[in-house]
Amino acid sequence: PVLRGKLSGGLNHSKGELSFFVSSSNAFFLNPQYGIVLDAGSSRTTVYVYEWPAEKENNTGVVSQTFKCNVKGPGISSYESSPGALAKPLDDCLNKVKERIPVHLHKNTSVYLGATAGMRLLRLQNESAANEVLASIQNYFRAQPFEFRGAQIITGPEEGVYGWITANYLMGNFLEVCGKNYCSFSGGNVTWVHPYRKETMGALDLGGASTQISFIPEDPEEHFNSTLQVKLYGYNYNVYTHSYQCYGRDEAEKRLLALLLQKSNTSANVDNPCYPQNYNTALTMKYFFGSLCTQSLRPANYHPNQLVNFHGTGKPGLCQEMVSLLFNFTACRGREDCPFNGMHRPKAKGNFVAFSGFYYTMNALNLSGHFSLDDFNSSMWFFCSQSWAQVSGLVEIYARSYCFSANFIYYLLVHGYNFNAETWPQIHFQKEVGNSSIAWSLGYMLSLTNMIPAEGKLIQLPLKPSLFAGLLVFLTATALLCLLFLVYLCVVSHHRKNIPHVEHVFIPE
Repeated sequence: PVLRGKLSGGLNHSKGELSFFVSSSNAFFLNPQYGIVLDAGSSRTTVYVYEWPAEKENNTGVVSQTFKCNVKGPGISSYESSPGALAKPLDDCLNKVKERIPVHLHKNTSVYLGATAGMRLLRLQNESAANEVLASIQNYFRAQPFEFRGAQIITGPEEGVYGWITANYLMGNFLEVCGKNYCSFSGGNVTWVHPYRKETMGALDLGGASTQISFIPEDPEEHFNSTLQVKLYGYNYNVYTHSYQCYGRDEAEKRLLALLLQKSNTSANVDNPCYPQNYNTALTMKYFFGSLCTQSLRPANYHPNQLVNFHGTGKPGLCQEMVSLLFNFTACRGREDCPFNGMHRPKAKGNFVAFSGFYYTMNALNLSGHFSLDDFNSSMWFFCSQSWAQVSGLVEIYARSYCFSANFIYYLLVHGYNFNAETWPQIHFQKEVGNSSIAWSLGYMLSLTNMIPAEGKLIQLPLKPSLFAGLLVFLTATALLCLLFLVYLCVVSHHRKNIPHVEHVFIPE
């Protein structure tokens, strides 16, 4: 079917489902409206500025990213002991945002903060500290010119499904501007069509504290606890989504460090086969044992401030062996629909887009887009065999960890999600589409715009401009003829009033 108009949609909170649809008219967009989303991840906070036409139908606009800023420093969950210190790093990005958005629109620009796995873990570990961090953010935005709509900790499934929506929205899998044999651009008129037989893509997101997988199952009739019904642009999708807590890149590496210390003969000096050769670093026990994800691995003689020296040996084979211990493959007892950690999962199909930590790791290995599993393995082995001097051109905290990240991704995708040499090329490792980042925040914004009222009425032009102009001329001519006819009737009526009146009297015979 051909659908004309602009994208609309939102989150139906009463029913707990996402609904998006398309208007049946073409429209001119008059004035832009802005929204700000802070993606408060476990390792850092990213500020996104989104824009959409103020003249929206059904209170929702077509959202696009216009600015992105990475807040300096760690994620907000790291400020549990000093929540007041959040203000300064936020200032740098917010000052840039103020310059990007017209001053007269500041007070009408809504700001939302969504916190992910880092804050989910902090809330489980110390709920009062998590609340203090969110309260500090609330106080900070009271002094800002924008309209702060609140900070919330989103759930893992929400993060997964919003990421899936973002990826498919940007890839044009829900709607596209032109069909294969039909395209119409004329002034403000846009023709939207539903892609004919176009499949959605699965989404793979790797953050610092959790990882998400979301896709349409091969058997849509099969019901799983983690399958959500999502309605997008008049079409229904049953989306399987699951979030694995503690399987984000940073938290997984902390678990590796804890295991290495556990298996070491000494607690002072520990070899790390995943660190580059000749790389040395001293980390406090609190750095890797302070997390909820490693609490069960804490030694009896745990001292938070005690330093542990890790020495990189750069041994790819041994690194793989240690990384495999982070996954519980025995809980499923060989069941194909239960790859690890006892989690039941439907069979995936089609292409996937892997973003966030997946993309950055592949980029460090000089890989991007889609490639074979053999190419990935050879690049990973080469990178992991290098010395610190050979990789130190990268940022230290990331350079030392890319070998681990690559091995972790291998086990997650191959042994965890059952990708193999045949299906691996169906994974597209990608950072963005056009100028828009692939992240859950855009899908989040597509929902949140439903709560922002439209500024004015839509000016609708359901006809093509040439036809509209012709019709306008016809109507104008008709109106002029009607006016001339009315003037004529008035003149005739006035003339008749001035003729002498003769009264006829009839006398009966």
